[in-house]
Amino acid sequence: MKPTGDLLVRLTVLLAVTFTVNACPPSDRSALLAFKAALNEPYLGIFKSWSGTDCCNSWYGISCDPENKRVADISLRGESEDPIFEKAGRTGYMTGSLSPSLCQLDRLTTLVVADWKDISGEIPACLTSLPNLRIIDLVGNKLSGSIPADIGKLSRLTVLNLADNQISGSIPASIVNLNSLMHLDLSNNKLSRTIPSEVGKLSMMSRALLNRNQLTGSIPVSLSKIYRLADLDLSMNQITGTIPAEFGSMPVLSTLNLDSNKLSGEIPTSLLSNSGLNILNLSRNSLEGYLPDVFGPKTYFTALDLSYNNLRGSIPKSMSSAKYIGHLDLSHNHLCGSIPVGSPFDHLEASSFANNDCLCGSPLLRVC
Repeated sequence: MKPTGDLLVRLTVLLAVTFTVNACPPSDRSALLAFKAALNEPYLGIFKSWSGTDCCNSWYGISCDPENKRVADISLRGESEDPIFEKAGRTGYMTGSLSPSLCQLDRLTTLVVADWKDISGEIPACLTSLPNLRIIDLVGNKLSGSIPADIGKLSRLTVLNLADNQISGSIPASIVNLNSLMHLDLSNNKLSRTIPSEVGKLSMMSRALLNRNQLTGSIPVSLSKIYRLADLDLSMNQITGTIPAEFGSMPVLSTLNLDSNKLSGEIPTSLLSNSGLNILNLSRNSLEGYLPDVFGPKTYFTALDLSYNNLRGSIPKSMSSAKYIGHLDLSHNHLCGSIPVGSPFDHLEASSFANNDCLCGSPLLRVC
């Protein structure tokens, strides 16, 4: 039995309705096309797949919520193992800017536009109106302007990575309200002024990378209250004041980089006796006083760099009782006396002790 004309019309309508229900809404599609229109990707052709009415189906880097078909994730990485990159034999490159049309995608949870090298302009301030955002990763572009002042509205945000851009201004005070934040990377930008004093409110944070900026002021003591913080990098800034002794009591902290700042005062005893700390770089500051004699069988440093400071006195003999010290650099200080024998000193080169006042013994040529 052949279907009648009326039945064919009804089947066509049914198929059209089914397709529409399973496709992304036209508003999401138009927002993505406006986002695409503001960018130019000349080599890989990743946007060639952005055609047709259904942006949930085979649009490169786009995924949707399977239930409501709203755009949930934009994941565009310029450095990837995707076959497109392997076939082209190159990393990604894009120019253009980030269109505010992104803010029309009100179900967006992930925004990754990373390592495209030449995307410029400002971060759309309206991104802070997207309540479901969990990941913002815009690393490795040429974004400028400031971080949106009300970034703290994004209560579900777990990752904020704006590293390797040209972002200026201060770190917004509202950032301390990101109570779900686990990973913060603002490194290698042009950020200035002080770190918000209440940064310790970020209780979920495990990594805070603020290095290679122009930050000033002192290190907020509240950082020591972040129980989960394992990796803290404030190096290559213009930070002054002393190192908070409270850092020595942080139970999870394993990497602390404070090098190339303007820190003064003494090295807290608690810091060198924190058995969980594996990498400690305090080099290129104005630290004074003696090296605390607190090393023992629980001491385990893969790297300990105290070079280019104003440390005086002798090298503590207790350093020889350390379980392990891989890389040690005490050069360019005012240390005196004999270099202890045994591990870790038996595998170090003379450069680790160079340019001190009166150190002697192996590996230096100077005999005690």
